[in-house]
Amino acid sequence: MASDPLYINDNIVIAGWELTEQFVLAGGPGGQNVNKVSTAVQLFFNVQASPALSDRIKANALKIAGKRASKEGVLMIEASRFRSQERNREDARERLKELILKAAEPPPPPRKKTKPTRGSVERRLKEKSGRGEIKKLRGRPAGD
Repeated sequence: MASDPLYINDNIVIAGWELTEQFVLAGGPGGQNVNKVSTAVQLFFNVQASPALSDRIKANALKIAGKRASKEGVLMIEASRFRSQERNREDARERLKELILKAAEPPPPPRKKTKPTRGSVERRLKEKSGRGEIKKLRGRPAGD
């Protein structure tokens, strides 16, 4: 169990009891240390059941998480970048923080519809009629 609370920003704090950590063997470089010590960290966070997040943030977080989230809404972040367990713990918590910050961003403002300018409409129509004239000239000559 991760006992320290995770501070996301001034409004969002994830309690320590909501985070579960599991340590597993990591692959890659590291020599005997990799074969003996469980340095990789799997951080589990139940996004759906979290009282710290609003419904909008929960939905955005699950969308951003993609395959890292289960059908029940549990997010798993695996960190094995570093050779020490402590640095991998910090890395996993930092990545969770970044994901939730991204989910908490306000939606972009709605797009304002614009009308084409009079000049651009006239140029488009002039080009259309010019193209039609070129195509008319491709036809058979009129029998005089």
